Amino acid sequence: MIAIGETLIMKHRLENKIALITGAAQGIGEAIAFLFAKEGAQVIVSDINDVLGREIAKKCGAKHRYLHLDVREEKDWQSAMRKIKEQHGRLDILVNNAGITGFQEGFGPQDPEHASLKSWKEVHAVNSDGTFLGCKYAIAMMKKHQSGSIINISSRSGIVGIPGAAAYASSKASIRNHTKTVALYCCQQGYDIRCNSIHPAAILTPMWEPMLGQGRARTKMMAMIAKDIPMQKMGMPEDVATAALFLASDESKYITGIELTIDGGILAGATAAPAKKDGEKT
Repeated sequence: MIAIGETLIMKHRLENKIALITGAAQGIGEAIAFLFAKEGAQVIVSDINDVLGREIAKKCGAKHRYLHLDVREEKDWQSAMRKIKEQHGRLDILVNNAGITGFQEGFGPQDPEHASLKSWKEVHAVNSDGTFLGCKYAIAMMKKHQSGSIINISSRSGIVGIPGAAAYASSKASIRNHTKTVALYCCQQGYDIRCNSIHPAAILTPMWEPMLGQGRARTKMMAMIAKDIPMQKMGMPEDVATAALFLASDESKYITGIELTIDGGILAGATAAPAKKDGEKT
């Protein structure tokens, strides 16, 4: 324990807490799983990629485990909560991290004019529906013990419009708003359950890999991306994980309903207008 003024900060900030992280097989979810485990939590790594998910759980340590969870499926959430209750008796932390863009999944165009209704629904099923279900079942579990922290991973795209990723932006905006609804509902009901959202942007995760390329092309592309970031660099998954750690810990016990942006300063000021096609008037 470290004393700073009158504040005591635990070295193991999540000691003895039970934490469920969705979409934890790679990227931001993976980083959160590792950090939470390091800080003393008993981590339940969940994903639909069973091979990678089990590998991450194993790397976290012997007391951590993997749980298959398709966030789109209500029955999966019911089964997951039943298993957690049987094995741990409670749930202290839920990180709703699982999400898709529609690009890696090959859903076709994602702009408002050409996106298909099917792809729109698929993206929302994971991002928006998955978060709704996570919050729903976490509340039911956490209220019995009058304590809990729900952390929803939204995006910078949930705050501003993204012409080329309509469904993704819409689904992340849904997460942003639902977080506030859950926070206020829990306060209204007298539940000591906090709910906050994190909004990353330009974080170097596997989602970016297809766009970055290799070798010199990769270096050039990353430099181009950095030019539009006030801090002149992309963030790392660990940058998001440390924010999630704060919101999961008792250090944030008086914080609920906030949106925490982690974007190197992108949203601190006005952004440029969308690029026009060749020959189009500005």
